This record gives sequence, C-alpha cells and structure tokens, in this order.
Amino acid sequence: MIKRTVLDASRELLRELGLTTVFGNPGTTEVPFLTDWPDDFYYILGLQESAVVAMADAYSQATRQAVLVNLHSAGGVGHALGSVFTAYRNRTPLIIVAGQQARALLPHDPFLGAMDAAEFPKPYVKWSIEPATAEDVPAALARAYHVATQAPSGPVFVSVPADDWTATTERPIVSRPRIRGFAPDPESIAEAAAALAAAERPGIVVGGAVDQDGAVEEAVALAERLNAGVWVAPMSFRCSFPENHPLFQGFLDPERGAISDKLAAHDLVVVLGAPAFTYHVERGRGEAPLPPLLIVSDDEQILARAFEGTAIRTTPKLGIRALADAVGETSRPAPAPRQRPAKPDGSVLTGAYVYATLADLLPEDAVVVEETPSHRGALHDHLPITSTDMGFLTMASGTLGYGVPGAVGAALARPDRTVVGVVGDGSSMYGIQALWTAARQELPVTIVILDNTEYAAVRILGDAIGGAKLPGTQLGGIDFSALAASMGCQGIAITEPAALAPALTAALADKRPTLVHVRVVPENSTIY
Repeated sequence: MIKRTVLDASRELLRELGLTTVFGNPGTTEVPFLTDWPDDFYYILGLQESAVVAMADAYSQATRQAVLVNLHSAGGVGHALGSVFTAYRNRTPLIIVAGQQARALLPHDPFLGAMDAAEFPKPYVKWSIEPATAEDVPAALARAYHVATQAPSGPVFVSVPADDWTATTERPIVSRPRIRGFAPDPESIAEAAAALAAAERPGIVVGGAVDQDGAVEEAVALAERLNAGVWVAPMSFRCSFPENHPLFQGFLDPERGAISDKLAAHDLVVVLGAPAFTYHVERGRGEAPLPPLLIVSDDEQILARAFEGTAIRTTPKLGIRALADAVGETSRPAPAPRQRPAKPDGSVLTGAYVYATLADLLPEDAVVVEETPSHRGALHDHLPITSTDMGFLTMASGTLGYGVPGAVGAALARPDRTVVGVVGDGSSMYGIQALWTAARQELPVTIVILDNTEYAAVRILGDAIGGAKLPGTQLGGIDFSALAASMGCQGIAITEPAALAPALTAALADKRPTLVHVRVVPENSTIY
C-alpha cells in the first residue's frame, strides 16, 4: 500500500481551495514541493522574486481570489519583501510558501537555511508559521488560507522544510469554505443614518477596499440617495467610484491641510473602505480642521488609530448596503460636477498628453495598472477610470516595482479585458523582469514607459521641502524598446507627439506583449 505523503495531502487541499495557479521562482529548497508537478496545476515563472509577488498581487486583485506564491528560503523571501509590503498595504490574500532547509540540518545553521524563518516577513504579513512537524503542514496551509482571505485580507507566510513534503501522513484534510464578510451593528447604522439625515452638505470618501469587495455599485447608490459629492481617498490602490459620474469630485492629496481644504464644503463626511487619512508629507499647517467623520471599515487597526470620527466596523459591501437602506431620499441639491482640465494640444510630448491619448483609445472596461508617481496628477486629470469592476490597480505602499509585473498579472487574470500598464522609467526597473513572463505567457498586454530620465518624484518633492543638490535622481540612457525585445516582447520608441496615437493603437490591437517607450518632457508638478 502506497502511503500518502504531506505533499499529496497538501496538493489535495490546494485543489479544493482553488489554489492551483502558483507564481514562483524556484530554488533547491523548493525541489521536493515542485517534483512531479501535477498537470492540473499551473506554474507561472518569474525571473525575480519581487516581480513574482507583484504579479501574484495583481492576479489576485483581478480575480478577487487568493493566490499561492512559492519562494526560495531566506534569500528569495528577502528579494520579495518590498512586494510583500505592497501586498500587505493592498490587502492582497497571498499564501506565500517558502522553502526551508531539511529539518535534520537546521541545528547546524546550514547553507540556504532561514534563521527564524517565520519572523523574517513580519510585520507585513497577517500570520506566519514554520510548522512544528511535517504532518502539521497541510493544516498550516488551510489556516493560512482562511487568515489571508478573511477581512481585512492580506498576505500570510508558511515556511516548509524541504524534507517535510516527503514525510507520510494519515491525518484527514478538511477543506472549509472561505469565511465571508460581516455586517455592521444595527444601532451604529441607525445613528449614522440620523446624522446623514441632519447633514446639509454630506460628502463621501471612497478607498480601495470598496472596489476590492465588489461594492462600487453600492457606493454609487448610496451617493445618489444622499446627493453627496464623492472623493477618492489619498493613495487609493483601486478605483471605487466611476470618475465620469456627476457626483464625482476628485482626489484627496495625502496632506492634512490639503484634505481639510477640499472637505471644508461638507458638514459630515462618510469614509468608506479607507483610512482617515493616509498622509505623506507635513506642510507645517498643524492639525487643520476636518468635518465630522463616519469611518466605515473592516480593519480594526484603521478604526482604532483614527484620531477622530465615529467608527463602524463592517466589510464594505454589507456596510454600504446597510447605510443605503437606512437613509431616506433627499431633496438637498447635488454639488457641481468636477471640471476637468482641457486636453493638451499635443505640441509637446508630456505625461498629460500620453494619458489624454490613452483616454481616447482605451475601451471603457480597460484595466489600467499605474506606477508613475510624478505623473499621478496627470492621470487623475486626463484618464478618467469609469469601470465599476476593477478598472484600476496600483500600489498603496509607495514601494516601487509594482507597475510592470502588476500589468502582467492583471493580463493573466483577465484575458477578457484590455490591460495597459503605465509606468515611469525609474519605477519600471524594479520589476522589469516581468516582461520575460509576459512573453513566455504570450499575453496581449501593453506597457507604456513614461521616460523623463529621472526619479522625478524624488527631485520634485525634494525641491518642495527645501532640498538642494540631491544626488541619485538622474537616469536616462536606457533603451527600453531594446530591453523589451531582449526579453521577447515587441518594443516601440516614441519621441514625437504625432507618433503616439498610431503606436498606441497598434500596441493595443496586438495580441503580443508590447512595450511603448515614450520619451516625455520632464515637468514640475505637485508631489505629496
């Protein structure tokens, strides 16, 4: 009789949990996990661990499902930690399984061994473990899945010694359904509804968790019942309100005074699925006043650390539905719609012109993956995201390296949608290896590189806060189209405005992965 191994039991569990698409970059400590790879499992190879995790992050965001990531011991986990931090801020349910040296060798501090493996990725994982025995591995994977997918979702980490996979086990494996969201306290909803009924000029702030929970339509319904202007929370990683809606007011910047100025017109603000608020810089204005806040979130840490406001703990969809059902129709007038700047005339090849051109060419349900810190304002002004189902992805962490692999992961997840990544030249180099995966998977994804020859966000913010003679901000000289070609993608270089629209049109129609290298004019803009 052939005995069942830990690997057999784990694969059975992973099948039942739907974790058969695995993103990874293998090493020797992963060989026992990868051996005799099943035909019904799909391994997505990336050439650097940070890019692997970012691809898995976007894939998970786009499918709204947990994803398994396989990394190599301490070195591979170390490479990946920047993207693990992003996945934590993006609330992405990744089950990260890393190899570890054989148990018999661990007392000797072996080559490729991970010391205190479960501690290494903390605090940017929700839960972390190296199971006490080999037979504990399947149970650890099951618990990891339920921790990762339970609101607020996020990455988890399981370190598995290499010889655990071949150990035998007779323990039963139980696959339980994913733990669903939770509804708000009814009294809290009644109090919030009464406050909204009394308000004369209510406002709404939406964060990435709204779209992540599939609650954009509910947010629109609530805003329309209240006739409330809707703002996007600072540094939001998804689009949670259609930007062509007449109630859409714009974007909040991550600075207390700027937020105070924009929300001053409201006498009550409901914050949905976002911190209140994320700040980046201090402008010397002190604690600028904010209107009374109602903060609706599934994250107890967000609710606990808010300095002000009334908190309601609930997952976004159930909470927004409850609020919409509790408030009555209003006769208050709607705020004036946001006025967008005019489209650039195309006399100069700027980031704004690139975004405006994309707005003309992209279908309404396109997925835009963005990582252009110095051009974020141009994106907001000229490329409105209108989809109510995951039309936009970026990183909430501020850690570079998401854009290129994020576009690849989104394209893998959603072959039914047009996917375009818009990435700065500096940002792209933190995850450029993902181009190889795009070519290997034959993805119809378009990557647009906005090349201003510098780390412009650093230079602009440095200038704004009084920095002088900052080293290390000048780039230039990278031939991105040739780099793309070297990894098996199509490469196009654009230096004149007139060539932009034809090149983008061809790239978007191409079924092959294409990189469009656009040499934009360096600009000054406001960076928060």
